[in-house]
Amino acid sequence: MATLAIARLGRLLAKLHDVGLQRVGITASQLPVLAALKNGERRTQLELARLAGVEQPSMAQLLARMERDGLIRREPAPDDRRSTLVSLTDTALQRLEPGRDVLRAAEDTACAGLQADERAVLMDLIGRMASSVETAL
Repeated sequence: MATLAIARLGRLLAKLHDVGLQRVGITASQLPVLAALKNGERRTQLELARLAGVEQPSMAQLLARMERDGLIRREPAPDDRRSTLVSLTDTALQRLEPGRDVLRAAEDTACAGLQADERAVLMDLIGRMASSVETAL
């Protein structure tokens, strides 16, 4: 079945990402937060949870680990003292490009046997399949 093969590929790619990202000092679960804050943005925990597609308690745990590791800082929101705004530290910013390099290398490894036009078709097919599954959920 195609879906089982895709799931297997997903697990293999996750392992490949994890190995490379670990050397950089970040994790795959941190990527949505890093991407959302990469240009100096400040966002609330709720916004980050929505962007990452996770529940707030999961995001709270992730942010606590990232803060412990010196990747984010939190400060009170000026318009709502009950809320905090999250931003990246210089340490996190320095790890962004090496992290992107890891992801690019993993994609190159995974797609090594494909021509450029085949990669484009693959991206289209993956996007359409993801859309179908999202609609079904």
